[in-house]
Amino acid sequence: MKNKEISLFIVVLLLAMVWGACGTAGGEDPGREFMPDMFHSTAYEANIYDYYYYNTWGTQEEYKKYAMPRKPVKGTIPRGYAGLSASADPEKDMTYYEAMPLNGFVPYYYEDTEEERTRAMEEITVNPFPITTEGLVRAKELYDVFCGICHGEKIDGAGYLVRDGAAYPAQPANLLLPEFVEASEGRYYHAIMYGKNVMGGYADKLSYEERWQVIHYIRSLQAKEAGLEYSELRNTFNNSIAGSVATSGKMDMPAHDGETGDHSDQSDASGNEQHH
Repeated sequence: MKNKEISLFIVVLLLAMVWGACGTAGGEDPGREFMPDMFHSTAYEANIYDYYYYNTWGTQEEYKKYAMPRKPVKGTIPRGYAGLSASADPEKDMTYYEAMPLNGFVPYYYEDTEEERTRAMEEITVNPFPITTEGLVRAKELYDVFCGICHGEKIDGAGYLVRDGAAYPAQPANLLLPEFVEASEGRYYHAIMYGKNVMGGYADKLSYEERWQVIHYIRSLQAKEAGLEYSELRNTFNNSIAGSVATSGKMDMPAHDGETGDHSDQSDASGNEQHH
């Protein structure tokens, strides 16, 4: 009889424990979880930099390369890029990584006024991207699509819209004239951002990097006309003209992918209105 009472007591105790364990949470009672890993998945932070947590990077410059977003899934385009991201090519020059923002976006701190255009011309003097053969090839394609129809394949202002008897009312700028050859990089970048006279802006059509690559291509044609070299191996063009700075250095580049610039009138030697 005694054993029977003990057994009954144990059964009742177990039932009470189970009943209590199955009770719902409420008030100040958080309830109980016997297998929390079945209810709560392990949280992972997006874009964790393994090199940071493992403390295995070298110099500060090397860290940015390691901190770039991971290589995108094949056939996809990362947010903020018009094409394959820099992280897809680990052999790229470090100067490229320093110039290219992680998300492809760079603010532009100049308004769409004549005063701000002048300020941009004075302050933006260096192309932040290195000259590369690959970049010049891509830039030629972009120039032909967006610029060549007006400025011509030789940047002489003889594009399709004005040559061969065309009646386009505005004469595109001849970028081979000394005025443009000696101009700073800021004049070109600002014109691309906001346009000039009848020329519209291309900030929504060319990415941050593409704008600078097109400027490289324009410079290469100016150098070719002057019998100078402007290539990945050698640049004798920038050091040969007043007001220019070699492209090998870094630049504290202000920028903005949607923005504000200027459009003032100017004329070529024949008195025709130019746009650039």
